[in-house]
Amino acid sequence: MADRFDGIEVFVQTAQSGSFVVAGERLKLSRSAVGKVIGRLEQRLGVRLFQRTTRRQSLTEDGQAFYERCVRVLGELEAAEAVLDGGSREPRGRLRVSMPVLFGRYCVAPLLRQLALDHPRLQIDLSFSDRLVDVIDEGFDLAVRIGALADSASFVARRLGTQGAGICASPAYLARHGTPRTAEDFEGHAAVTYARNGHELPWTVRAADGSLRDVRLGARLRMDDLEAMADAACAGAGLALLPCWLMARHIDAGQLALVMDSQSVQGAEIHLVWPRSRYLPSKTRAAIDALVAGVPVMMGQLKPPA
Repeated sequence: MADRFDGIEVFVQTAQSGSFVVAGERLKLSRSAVGKVIGRLEQRLGVRLFQRTTRRQSLTEDGQAFYERCVRVLGELEAAEAVLDGGSREPRGRLRVSMPVLFGRYCVAPLLRQLALDHPRLQIDLSFSDRLVDVIDEGFDLAVRIGALADSASFVARRLGTQGAGICASPAYLARHGTPRTAEDFEGHAAVTYARNGHELPWTVRAADGSLRDVRLGARLRMDDLEAMADAACAGAGLALLPCWLMARHIDAGQLALVMDSQSVQGAEIHLVWPRSRYLPSKTRAAIDALVAGVPVMMGQLKPPA
């Protein structure tokens, strides 16, 4: 009976990723090992499961039907394990977590490192990327998201807090160009702004009348890396909107001066998201609890002085 399950996890991972290489990376197998497993499974079943090209593998009609049944079977097995787990057993197994690069480095990774130390049977894989990963297709158990969440019935979300932000510049820049006091004063100032895939994000600030307004400056530098933006602002390139946890050490060192604090600059909501399921394994529950309790503390420790 056990032989009938041989290769099923490899097959499902390959079907979800569309790639022997990606499936191998998730399962820590070589591309050739994945290909051999799929070949043996096809031979045993007597059908072809994938249409193969040099870059991608797509399911055949038989493969699609087999995949749908396999997903249901694996889901039932996970549910059965979760019932036994009940959230009370020692967290164990492999947990894959995706997070933004810098926020993850400063505010998330230290907490998950400690979680791994506290639970020797738990293996945690951390993936740092500012792109919006596909949690299900890429096989993640949890993902940290900053900003508005899209509505989805496939996921559960848990709020971690608000990422406060402020506008800052180097003391030398402000000495030369003056310190803006309101949103209206930004006109004529140089800026270092965040842009991803050519799309520049506006700054949302509180105007003199208390209303929120989007401000777009004539940016001389656009970057998709927050740390590089902080370095540019320290070098006198202009105003920059940065998260409080990133500004803190530069303000403490006198490299940056605060122009507008988090009371005047709109921050971004931070959430954990994970695939919806009837049961939550103890490894996932332990990570969620650790991050819900710890992330606000980490951000508070890195917050710049008022």
